Amino acid sequence: MRRNFLYVLSVAALSAAVVLPGSVVAGSPNASSSVQQQFIHKAKGLAPVFENASVHDPSVIKVNDTYYVFGSHLAAAKSKDLMKWETIASGVQDGNPLIPNVTTELSEALKWAQSDTLWAPDVIQLKDGKYYMYYNACKGDSPRSAMGIAVADKPEGPYKDMGIFLKSGMWGEASEDGTIYDAAKHPNVVDPHVFFDKNGKLWMVYGSYSGGIFILEMNPETGKPLPNQGYGKKLTGGNHSRSEGPYMLYSPKTDYYYLFLSFGGLDAVGGYNVRVARSKTPDGPFYDAAGNDMLQVKADPAKPLFDDKSIEPYGVKLMGNYLFQRELGDPGTGSGTGYVSPGHNSAYYDEATGKHFLIFHSRFPGRGEEHEIRVHEMYMNSEGWPVVDPYRYSADAPELRKLNKQEIAGEYAWVNHGKEITADIKLSQSVQLSKDGKVSGAVSGTWTLVGDKDIRLTAGGSVYYGVFARSWAPEAGAYVLTFSALSSDGVAVWGSQKPVLKDKEVIAAVKKELTLGDTSNVFYNLQLPREATHGSVISWQSSNPSVVSPEGMVSRPAPGLGDATVELTATIRKGKESDTKRFRLTVQQQASGPLLGQYSFPESGTGLAKDTSGNGYHGQLFGGVTGTPDGKLGAAAVFNGTDSYISLPGLIGDAEDFTFTAWVYWNGGGAWQRIFDFGNGMTKHMFLTPSQHTGVLQFTIHDQGQDQSLLAAEALPSKQWVHVAVTLQGDKGTLYVNGKEAAASDKITYNPKELQVKEAYLGKSRYTADPFFQGKLDEVKVYNKALTPLEIRQQAGLVPASS
Repeated sequence: MRRNFLYVLSVAALSAAVVLPGSVVAGSPNASSSVQQQFIHKAKGLAPVFENASVHDPSVIKVNDTYYVFGSHLAAAKSKDLMKWETIASGVQDGNPLIPNVTTELSEALKWAQSDTLWAPDVIQLKDGKYYMYYNACKGDSPRSAMGIAVADKPEGPYKDMGIFLKSGMWGEASEDGTIYDAAKHPNVVDPHVFFDKNGKLWMVYGSYSGGIFILEMNPETGKPLPNQGYGKKLTGGNHSRSEGPYMLYSPKTDYYYLFLSFGGLDAVGGYNVRVARSKTPDGPFYDAAGNDMLQVKADPAKPLFDDKSIEPYGVKLMGNYLFQRELGDPGTGSGTGYVSPGHNSAYYDEATGKHFLIFHSRFPGRGEEHEIRVHEMYMNSEGWPVVDPYRYSADAPELRKLNKQEIAGEYAWVNHGKEITADIKLSQSVQLSKDGKVSGAVSGTWTLVGDKDIRLTAGGSVYYGVFARSWAPEAGAYVLTFSALSSDGVAVWGSQKPVLKDKEVIAAVKKELTLGDTSNVFYNLQLPREATHGSVISWQSSNPSVVSPEGMVSRPAPGLGDATVELTATIRKGKESDTKRFRLTVQQQASGPLLGQYSFPESGTGLAKDTSGNGYHGQLFGGVTGTPDGKLGAAAVFNGTDSYISLPGLIGDAEDFTFTAWVYWNGGGAWQRIFDFGNGMTKHMFLTPSQHTGVLQFTIHDQGQDQSLLAAEALPSKQWVHVAVTLQGDKGTLYVNGKEAAASDKITYNPKELQVKEAYLGKSRYTADPFFQGKLDEVKVYNKALTPLEIRQQAGLVPASS
C-alpha cells in the first residue's frame, strides 16, 4: 500500500549502491590468512555492477529479456539482469510516459479516492497480447479506494483507461457485496496482484489493513472479476490488522502457492517486514510453518487500532530490519549492511533456470526515508519453504559445489530476524560453527551438513532448515559463504562467513582504521571504541584525565583559560599480540556567555561572517554570499537561492538549552529551503525551514531515527522582514514569528548537544535535493539558553529593550 507520507522525501538522487555486509573473522588465532582463499572466492576484476532505482512497492513482470517493475506514484523501472535498474517513469502527473494524460485519464478513480496520487499497481499480459495495468487510488487516511484497469500494447505504455471495477470506503452505503461497508470486515481495494494458476485460471489477490486480504477469480478475456463474487474470498487479516501488499507465487519445485505479505508500517519506523504462507490451491486455505491458519490473522478489536501484537505470531517472517555490523578493522567503510522496513515485494520464478527471486523495496539504516529496489535470490529448503539469500542477487555468483565440514567451519555474522513487528534493527552477532558440528558464541547448539549444500541447525531450542550459498559481499570484495534457514516457528536466521586472519593482521587492520575524527576541535564527549574485529579489544590512557578521561568524558576548560591539549593512547590487543596508536587532541575552552554567536554581516566582506559575540565562532562564506546595506538593522547577508550559504563552527550547537533568533527576508520559492541546518550527518540534525511540503514554517530536531517538530499554522511571510526565533528548554520547544508564539510542544526531548554538531549551515540543507535559501538574513544570534518570551519580544521590537 502507498500512503501519503507525513514526511516528504528531500534526498539526493538514489543512485549510489548501498554498502553490503563486511566480513569478520574465523578459525583459530594461529590459522594462516591464506586459508581464507579456500573459503572466500575473490572476484578479481569481476565485481558485480549494481545500478539502483527508487520504485516503491515494485511489482515485476518479465517481457522477453527485460524485467519491469511498476510501483506506487506511477513509478517504473526496467532491468536486463535484476542488478542494473533504469527508471522509466515516476510521478502522477501529465507527461508520465505510462499514462501521459493521467490526471484526466484516471480522473474518476482520483476523484472517488479524493487523492492526487496512485498506489501500488500490477501489470500482466493477458491472452490478447496486451498489457493490463491494475491501478488503484486511495484517500490514505481511510480505505476509500478505487481499482481499475488500463490497457497498453507495450509494457512501457501508453496505457488507456478501461474503467473502475472495484470500490471501497463507501461509509453508510452498500458495498460491492451488497451489505453496508464495514472497514473492519470489508477490504481496502488496493495492492492488487493478478496471476494465472498452474491450470491457467486467472486470479487477483489484493487488500491492505481494514478487513484483510481477499482473492477474486477473474475473466481472462476482459481482465475483470467474474460476476457475483462481491469482494471475493477472504484469505487473511481483518479488524484493521497491519498486513498488506499480497503477492502470489507458484513454485513447480514444491507444487505450493506462496502468499507473500508485508506486516507493519512502510516507513522507516513502521517495522515493515516480509512474511509468507502457503497452500496447495490459490484460494487457500493458507498456513504458516507452525501450521497456523492465516484466516486467524486479525487484530484484537478490544485493543487499540492496528494492534501488531495480535498478528506477530503468524506467517513465516523472511526478513525485517537488520544490520550485518561492520566491526572496526573489517574491510570496507561505514557501519555495515542492512535494511530498514523491507517489504511490499513481488516474486518471480524463472522456468529456464529454476531460480526464485524476491523483488522488494527497502529503506536503509541511517538513510531516513530513502528507498531503493532490491532483488534477492530465494532457495527452497528441505521443508518446502523459501529462504532468502542474505545478500542481493548477483548473476555472476559461482554455483556452489559440494561442501565439506572444513569449508563450512568458521566464524559467521549471525542475524536472527525473530517474529516481532518492530522498528528496532536486529544486529548481527558472532557465531562459530566448529568442524565437530557444534555452534557457539552468541548462540549455542549444533549444525549438520545435509546433502551437498543444505544445513540443519539447532539453536535456542529451535531447529532450522536452510541452504548454503555463495553471495557477493562488496565490503570484502568477494563471494562469501552464507546460509539462510527457517525454523518450524517461521523464524529466519542468516549467516555470513568471515575470513581468517592472524592476530598480527587483525591488530594491523584495527590500527589502520582506528580514528577519532577531527581532534583539533574537540568539545563533546568522545565515543572511544573498546572492541574491534576478530574479538580484539582496545584500552585507552589519557595524558590529562581531568580534561579527557580514559572513558572519553570531556571537561572543557573554563572561559579565559584557553584551549587544552591532551594525548590519548589506544592499546590494541588480540591474543598475545598488541600495538599502540596515539592521538593529539585540542579541547576547546567554554564559551564566555550564553550568547554563543552573533552575526551582523557587515557589508564589506572578507570571506568570513564575523562572530561579534567574543567567542570567535566565525562563519565561512560559500557560493557568492554577498552583503547589502539594506538589512533590517543595518547590513545583511544575501543568499542567491542557487549555491550560497554560510558554514559555522560545530561549537555553535553545543547547548542543551538553546535559542536561535534572526531577522529573515524570504523571497519565497520551493519548499524545504533552510534558514539554518545544524547537525552531524543524516542521523542527527535540526533545521528551520520557511515552508515545508504542506506550506508551513517548521522546526525539526531529528535523532534516534525520529523527528520532533514544531509546525506553525502557515508559511513564513515572504518579501518582508520577519523576526523568527526557536527556543528549547528541557522538553519544551517554542517557535516564534515576529515575537509571537507560532507553535509549541512539551515533547521536544532531544537537545542540540546530543547531536554533536559537526556541520552548521545558514541557508543550506544537508539534503542535496532541497533548494538553497533565497533571501536575506540579519542579526543571527545563537544562545546556549532559552530566551524568555519577553526577551524574544524585545528582539522582535515589540517592546523596548529596557522593559
